[in-house]
Amino acid sequence: KNRDTMAANFKDALKQRRTYYALSNKSLISDQEIEEIISHVLLYTPSPFNSQSTRIVLLLGENHKKLWQITKDALKKIVPAESFAATESKIDGAFASGYGSVLFFEDQSVVKGLQEAFPSYADNFPAWSQHTSGMHQLGVWTLLEEAGFGASLQHYNPLIDQAVQEEWNLPSSWKLIAEMPFGVPIQKPGEKEFKPLSERFKSFK
Repeated sequence: KNRDTMAANFKDALKQRRTYYALSNKSLISDQEIEEIISHVLLYTPSPFNSQSTRIVLLLGENHKKLWQITKDALKKIVPAESFAATESKIDGAFASGYGSVLFFEDQSVVKGLQEAFPSYADNFPAWSQHTSGMHQLGVWTLLEEAGFGASLQHYNPLIDQAVQEEWNLPSSWKLIAEMPFGVPIQKPGEKEFKPLSERFKSFK
């Protein structure tokens, strides 16, 4: 591909990435291709000091459903009974109904190692870790949508952290940052409002 075509494709992909809540448990690509998308993002997304602290877990099939059952079980303990039906309906219809979930973690042992190796930057590394996680989230989200999926970004951490760690036997140093349910969308996303660029962008020439 020439450079102009690649730039146009990337701009279009960023523009098309939206939040989708109405998901079906269908996929237009193979599970291996989903794994390749995630592997590609992990390989080529920047991280501070090339720390590569991001960890990703892909949950498909019964594992995907288990994640949202864990979430409902955790929420049931803290959500008032009269409100739980609405909560359960949202999780079942917008998250559990999808094809899979992507879990984003940051390995705290890597973050602590950087703090020890570069003490003058120690206070910055936790924030920089969050930055690289955000870039990985955007990369996966954009490429999943380019493959025909809809997705959303959820944050039920730290409520579900311990149960997730135990269910999938994950290292204790992996800190859960976000959950991304995805599936083929069955409804268009809502209209997106844009704040004026004049309030958000300054250019000095």
